[in-house]
Amino acid sequence: MNIQNMNMKKAQQGFTLIELMIVVAIIGILASIAIPAYQQYITKAKFQDIVSAAAAVETAVSMCLQENAGVLASCDTATELGITITNSKEASTALAVTTATAAVTATAAASAGGYTYINTPTASATATQIVWTQSGSCLAAGVCKQ
Repeated sequence: MNIQNMNMKKAQQGFTLIELMIVVAIIGILASIAIPAYQQYITKAKFQDIVSAAAAVETAVSMCLQENAGVLASCDTATELGITITNSKEASTALAVTTATAAVTATAAASAGGYTYINTPTASATATQIVWTQSGSCLAAGVCKQ
């Protein structure tokens, strides 16, 4: 009986080809799901560089609007805001403030999805509240939040 037990133990060492093929198939299925999700995550992360760069400009616009009674024409250039606009490394077009509307705009480079980012301020009648309205193709793609 001892010899039979020893033979059985030797026969049970290692994995069969079927078991290895099943493991490879499972890994392949998991990879096919994970890789696209990871790529979308990378695009969102790169696009956030544009949103972060725009936040500094948006703060300057908000302060300018409050100091100038909500008059958009007084806050629609970098000179009027008293700032130097630093461009995001992920932007294909420079971060800018639109004349007349004071909207902060940028377009992402292809590596960040190529989406547009537009955030437009609206001041209340007394300029005590500034409401920002976000638009652009980044919303539909889900890479920026409203």
